[in-house]
Amino acid sequence: MEGTNPVNKKLVAALSGGAALVVALTGCGGGGESDKKANDWAKTVCDEVQPQLKKIQSANASIQAASDEQDSKKLQQTDSKAFKDISEAYTALGKAVHDAGPPPVDNGEKIQKQAVKELDATSQAYKDLQTAVDKLDTSDKAKFAAGLNDIADQLNKLSSSGDQALKKLQEGKVGKAMAKQPGCQKPKGTSTASPS
Repeated sequence: MEGTNPVNKKLVAALSGGAALVVALTGCGGGGESDKKANDWAKTVCDEVQPQLKKIQSANASIQAASDEQDSKKLQQTDSKAFKDISEAYTALGKAVHDAGPPPVDNGEKIQKQAVKELDATSQAYKDLQTAVDKLDTSDKAKFAAGLNDIADQLNKLSSSGDQALKKLQEGKVGKAMAKQPGCQKPKGTSTASPS
C-alpha cells in the first residue's frame, strides 16, 4: 500500500495554514496618514521581512511540489530542508522586529517583546518538526506515513495558534505604516492560488 501520498497532501494543507502566520505579518494597507516615526519603524522591519517571506514561500512550494513523491527518502529530505528554511526565516523575522526597537505606540516595548517571543517560538517549533522528520524511518512506508501524519497534525496546531502578538504589532498606525511598505506586502507571482 502506498501510504505517503495522502499524508503528504495533508502536510501541504497544514503548511498552507502555517503560512497564515506570515500573512498576518503582511496585512492589507488601510490608507490614512501615519506619522514619520511609525513609517520609519515599519520600513526597518519590512525591509527585513521580504527576503524571509520569499524563503518561507519557496520552502512551502518545495513541499507542495513533492506532494506526489513516492520515494520516502527524497520526501524526507525535501520536508527537512523546508522546515529548516522556515525555522531560519522565523528567527530572522524575530531578529528584525527585535532590532527595529519598540514600535512608536503605547505599550510598544511590550508588544515588540511579545512578537519577538512568538516568532522565536514558531522558529523553534519548525526546528522541532525538522528533527522529527529527520528521525522518521524511511525504510517502512507505513511507519513513515504514520510519522508524517503526526507531523502534519503538529503543523496544523502550529498554524492555528500563536499569531496574537503579531496581530497586535499591526494594529493602529504602525500596522497602517507596515501595510504601505513594499517589504511587508506578500511577494507577487509566488501565490499558488488560481486566479478567480
